[in-house]
Amino acid sequence: MIDKTNVIIFPAGAEIAIEIFHSLRYNLHFDVYGVSGKSDHARFLYDDEHYFEGDYYIDKPTFLENLNKIIKSKNIKFIFPAHDTVALFLKENETTLDAKVLSSDLKTATIARDKTMIYDLFADFPFCPKVYNAPFNDIQFPVFLKPNKGQGGKGAFSASNSKEFDEIINRTEDMVVTELLPGEELSVDCFTDRHGKLLFVGPRTRERVQIGISFRSDKRDLTIEIETIAHTINKKVSIRGTWFFQVKRDSNGTYKLLEFAVRQASTMGLYRQVGVNFALLSLFDMMDKDVEVLVNDYQITLDRCLYNRYRININYDKAYIDFDDTIIVDDQVNLDAIRYIYYCKNNKIRTILLTKHRYDLDETLKRYNMSRGMFDEVIHISMDDDKTKYIDPTGSIFIDNHFPDRKKIQKAFNIPVFDVDALDSLIENK
Repeated sequence: MIDKTNVIIFPAGAEIAIEIFHSLRYNLHFDVYGVSGKSDHARFLYDDEHYFEGDYYIDKPTFLENLNKIIKSKNIKFIFPAHDTVALFLKENETTLDAKVLSSDLKTATIARDKTMIYDLFADFPFCPKVYNAPFNDIQFPVFLKPNKGQGGKGAFSASNSKEFDEIINRTEDMVVTELLPGEELSVDCFTDRHGKLLFVGPRTRERVQIGISFRSDKRDLTIEIETIAHTINKKVSIRGTWFFQVKRDSNGTYKLLEFAVRQASTMGLYRQVGVNFALLSLFDMMDKDVEVLVNDYQITLDRCLYNRYRININYDKAYIDFDDTIIVDDQVNLDAIRYIYYCKNNKIRTILLTKHRYDLDETLKRYNMSRGMFDEVIHISMDDDKTKYIDPTGSIFIDNHFPDRKKIQKAFNIPVFDVDALDSLIENK
């Protein structure tokens, strides 16, 4: 058995953190822990041994001490920051921590968190947008205003005249003012190894953006223009590991730099599906191992939606499950049912196939590449028989698409009964 290296993701409930979690959860080299300052979706991802929830906020004076307690107790070697401000804070305090922070060095992290510093650094390059400084005597409308240290488009405005501009600039502080870029916006995912070599550059679209997150993203071909910007950033600042930058076309169709960040992005899951696991690359690189990127060449689109996870407070050790229209639906295998059956196996829950299948059950199972061995027990009864006769209600639940059967079982035994659509709630994703 391989000794695993322990890793913390903080804050564990952020969309960025969830992408890192999914990048590493099945990897045999790393064991992943989550830390959250509030109760959020992370509670549904981790088991109790791998999850810490409490007063974990970087503005609390006890934060570093409390984080170090977790680091020592779980022998943590690396910390993944899942927010821009967190990344900078952890790099500022890395010498106090007993684990390495997966981000570029402090100087680069500081620049990345400050858009004024970014634009000053790249002012002489054609991809830098026009920046207007106070007292804004040379301003040409329309313009774009955004917080100097913001992220995700929060607090950003456009102004088409001096009245709109004055209203915005007078009620906000530390704003950056640039030319308005009306064209297409791209995020560009990158990886730089410990030798400073840029190993990967991957553009992707930002479509259907909500709360600063791309809910739909398409892989784009790498152009010379975008690759040049990536290499320029990589040379001007000391970058190591995963990073990304965002560009937007100006009125002439030229891409201009919006910002860059020295952390993972939540939509990097797009490129993970073609072979680029940024979290894994960052870990191995930080362990001073040589890495390479293997990319599958095909078009891919990522699309997000709200996804439900559940915790239910029932304890059971037996699950009776129907076959027709439950495990097999519309002449196809119900993948959710198969997933649930193997979830039960992993959690030592007995599965009992209770079916009135009218044909030869073994032949039908064989036709769908299934077998009796998938179940702990198989009870095959006639069409006119009564399922209540075959159920031991102690520690049991019943799953069947047929409402009359569910109603009869519930009335007879007062045990939980489920239709096919409720299988998701029975699978605790840990």
